Amino acid sequence: MNAKERKYKLALVGATGVVGKVARDVLEEKNLPISEYVFFSSAKSAGKKIIFQEKEYTVRELKEDSFDEGFDFAIFSAGGETSKKFAPIAASKGCVVVDNSSAWRMDKDVPLVVPEVNSEEIKKNHGIIANPNCSTIQAVVPLKVLDDKYKIKRVVYSTYQAVSGAGIKGIRDLEDGANTDYKLQKFAHPIINNCLPHIDVFLDNGYTKEEEKMINETRKILNRPNLPVTATTVRVPVINSHSESINVEFENKFDMDELIELLKNSKGIIVQDNPASSVYPLATEASGHDEVFVGRIRRDYSIENGINMWVVADNLRKGAASNAIQIVEKMIDEKS
Repeated sequence: MNAKERKYKLALVGATGVVGKVARDVLEEKNLPISEYVFFSSAKSAGKKIIFQEKEYTVRELKEDSFDEGFDFAIFSAGGETSKKFAPIAASKGCVVVDNSSAWRMDKDVPLVVPEVNSEEIKKNHGIIANPNCSTIQAVVPLKVLDDKYKIKRVVYSTYQAVSGAGIKGIRDLEDGANTDYKLQKFAHPIINNCLPHIDVFLDNGYTKEEEKMINETRKILNRPNLPVTATTVRVPVINSHSESINVEFENKFDMDELIELLKNSKGIIVQDNPASSVYPLATEASGHDEVFVGRIRRDYSIENGINMWVVADNLRKGAASNAIQIVEKMIDEKS
């Protein structure tokens, strides 16, 4: 029996959250050879009824014995503390966990995977595979292509990140923040008419944890541990899809037309780059898609071998749910 004929069992942890809801949508679209789904949440959301593939499911509370019944795969989207506690339990029962939190990303024994970039790392898992940070995922898809061809010397990130990346409380702060009696649930300042250069907590070195994630995860995914990377991450009043300005310096010379064609012909990338007609990636157009959109590609004349590019992707899909599901899909394909 090959993988396409075999039926698998999958658990979705955090099924009622923002990413969990998108994961359910993507799983319905993918229609993987999975015969049984089980949806888990915290005690607070347990017992809720959800409709999935035209069937009604009752969401279960996640407990230490939840994985005793046997699962092939589990996608975790329930935060770092939940993943630290329950992912090892699931893995010990023979289940492969794809974890959306930051809990395992920098663990040297846990693969950090973007399928278009380093799918070969999947086979090295010991029961847990880490899904990278949303802002890192969309960046490394084009960066890997360019690194292979021209060898990256340095990367400078400036991000414009949507409030959906901060969960339902972040969304509410934008949608309801204009009400005079509204009290902020997520952000330190109003997000309406504002840009907040503050994502996650500040560290002793002056960077935020989000900026440190982008720096360290980029190095790990590209297998360039000493690559100079710096980042400034900013929350903007956009509901969904992160946008990034990425400045890249290369070791080697490049032809601009060749570089653009290289991106156009790479898996998972859509180039939208016709400034004369106001064509460039937009958050509103990226939402609902799994591809990474790249545009405003231009030479950086301040250095010898550099470019600037504008990179946009749906942070809930490619930046979280879809990337995790693509990892599961890859594992299924490799079993065939």
